[in-house]
Amino acid sequence: MHVVAIVAMNGVVPFDLSIPCEVFQRVRLPGGRAGYQVRVCGVTPEVSAGAFTLRTHSGLEELARADTLVLPGVADLNAPIPEELLRAVRSAAAKGARVASICSGAFLLAATGLLDGRRATTHWLATDELARRHPEIQVDPDVLYVDEGQFLTSAGAAAGLDLCLHMVRLDHGATVAADAARLAVMPLERDGGQSQFIVHAPPAPDGSSLEPLLRWLEERLHEPLRLEDIARHAALSVRTLNRRFREQMGTTPLQWLLRARVRRAQQLLETTGHSVEVIAERVGFGSATAFREHFQRFVTTSPQAYRRSFRSAQVSH
Repeated sequence: MHVVAIVAMNGVVPFDLSIPCEVFQRVRLPGGRAGYQVRVCGVTPEVSAGAFTLRTHSGLEELARADTLVLPGVADLNAPIPEELLRAVRSAAAKGARVASICSGAFLLAATGLLDGRRATTHWLATDELARRHPEIQVDPDVLYVDEGQFLTSAGAAAGLDLCLHMVRLDHGATVAADAARLAVMPLERDGGQSQFIVHAPPAPDGSSLEPLLRWLEERLHEPLRLEDIARHAALSVRTLNRRFREQMGTTPLQWLLRARVRRAQQLLETTGHSVEVIAERVGFGSATAFREHFQRFVTTSPQAYRRSFRSAQVSH
């Protein structure tokens, strides 16, 4: 069984620690089997978590036997990082373990040197500091998470949920991940990046929300929608529609629509045997060529390679 080791050191952020515990512990495979074995590994037997102290059942020696390591955030970015923790993470990574950080846990992962020359993210309040301390890391302040293969980082708080669900999807496919997302009362994948949280614009005078419009769009991904069509349905001007989307979603209506179409295509590639041409038509791309171009842009791989990857992951588990 896939073993997930979650590291707890003094000053750990309780919410960051609980996210991977809840997500991975609740994953069930077809037939009801547990998808993961979860262990919380303390740097010391008792760990201060701010308002309380927690006692762990495992120590850092368990990291050597883990398939995935998760480094939750810490409250004090200036607190010293135990050298034995850095050694244990480096050693586990050298053996092939996947290493993920949540929120300010990126500072722990960065201290190992394993992120050097790679992209990474952290909470938007700390991205400048991460870039200052580790100029060799390409810090992306906007995204919810970054997947660099063996090493993954997430932005603050709830973005840890996005990252954990992403890893479940990588390991077990969309159906299992969707079930985990429903248990967490989360969408399997959110659109937009941290920019939608950094700037909090005042609400529109009429207090309207984009949620009904997003549902309408999701039901019509196969249709050749234009920006004017969307604005007309929303009873908004094109300019106002664009502004609302940027305020609430961190992107434009057409970019959101493209991403939603690609996301639907990912689900079809994972769960059906339809050809690329059929999927392109079902998700609203004018041609298979346009579909491949947009899929490559958003997912950074081809539809066929994506299908092979997820089919292989499901077979191996």
